[in-house]
Amino acid sequence: MFSTRSIRNRFLIQLIFSSAMLILLFSSALYFFIKNSIYEEKQQELLQYAKNISNNKAIMQNDAMYPENILSLNIEIIYLKNAETGIEVYEKTHNMQTFLTLIYPFNINDASYLKVSKEITPMTLLLDKILHYIFIINIGGFVLVVLYAIAISGMLVSPIKTLTLRLSNMNEHLMKPIRVKELPQEFEPLGTTINHLIARIQNFVKYQKELFIGTAHELKTPLAVIKLKNQVTLIKIRTPEEYIEALKVTNKTIDEMNIIVSNILNIGRQEGAQLDKPTEVDVIAILKQKANDFKLLAENEGKVLNIHFEPQGFMAMLQVPLLNQIVQNFLQNALKFTPKEKSVTLRSSQDDIGLLIEVIDEGCGIDDSMDIFAPFKRQGNKSGVGLGLFLAKSAADALGAKIKIENRTDGIEGTCASLQLNSKLSCILPQKK
Repeated sequence: MFSTRSIRNRFLIQLIFSSAMLILLFSSALYFFIKNSIYEEKQQELLQYAKNISNNKAIMQNDAMYPENILSLNIEIIYLKNAETGIEVYEKTHNMQTFLTLIYPFNINDASYLKVSKEITPMTLLLDKILHYIFIINIGGFVLVVLYAIAISGMLVSPIKTLTLRLSNMNEHLMKPIRVKELPQEFEPLGTTINHLIARIQNFVKYQKELFIGTAHELKTPLAVIKLKNQVTLIKIRTPEEYIEALKVTNKTIDEMNIIVSNILNIGRQEGAQLDKPTEVDVIAILKQKANDFKLLAENEGKVLNIHFEPQGFMAMLQVPLLNQIVQNFLQNALKFTPKEKSVTLRSSQDDIGLLIEVIDEGCGIDDSMDIFAPFKRQGNKSGVGLGLFLAKSAADALGAKIKIENRTDGIEGTCASLQLNSKLSCILPQKK
């Protein structure tokens, strides 16, 4: 039994049904056209015979070459009470023979009519054969349509089966992107989406492993410090001041551990934020709000935050907490590594892809050989756990955006952190004139 959940089965049913209806309608129209044409020809033939008789012409003048047309002809004069009867044609079957009869006015004065009859049994048998052949042809055509429908439906679902086979052979350790160019044009967007998902899974698996290893390492070191301090403290009796100092060192180490735990908890919160329903927001308005928050912080640290936004508005469907986390991390890192009396620039611009958000600083730059988005990777001599950019990269992947951090190329030392939003999920607000 065909399942209505199957696209292929629904396509088969619709194609077979529509083809069967088309064959039936076309065949019926063809048969009735042939039948009406033959009957019309016979009626005109009988009408010509009647006209020749009424005009005292030879009945065989048009059929001298075909005497068999006269053999089955029967002509007689009849009288009808209804003198208003015009030309009438009817068909009658008697003793397995079919006759076509024409009633034609002969003499209006005495209400006499010509009754011209002709046997058309061979013609009806011919029509029956034509109908029989059309029926056989329809059955053959219907079988061909079914075979064609099965073949074409199989061809249509073949790319899906190929994708399914390739995905079924993948696991978290062996994942290869799909060759989009080998897919039919209609399936290229699906292949691109799957490749994007594969890349996200690969990054997730890679960074999750590094996160677990890094977490264990980061927590093991302060725990070892606490244990060593306690062992040293217990070796001999000390003064109360020395115990207090030892406890302060222990508390400081515990605070560092709490920071690590808090950042790990932020990862869990961010994964929850990725499941939030996207909302339509003005990205430029969010950037302006963030700029106002960090402008005061920059002034308090003796630094300058420059702002330049283009266009004036850019609507997008996204999770606002994820965008806030990325921009906030960019600004925090830029202000952290930028010396006093230097500047940080927050700007946006429209390009062929969508909206490009950039944070440019005058800090120490980055090491291009290191994966700065991996967990617990730190740059420079500033304090930090090393999870900020890991969280920013994860948020960008969830938004379907591209994140990039590179050294400046304009001759000034520093970095440029950029976030590329795709305009396919966005629309630009009209500018006010």
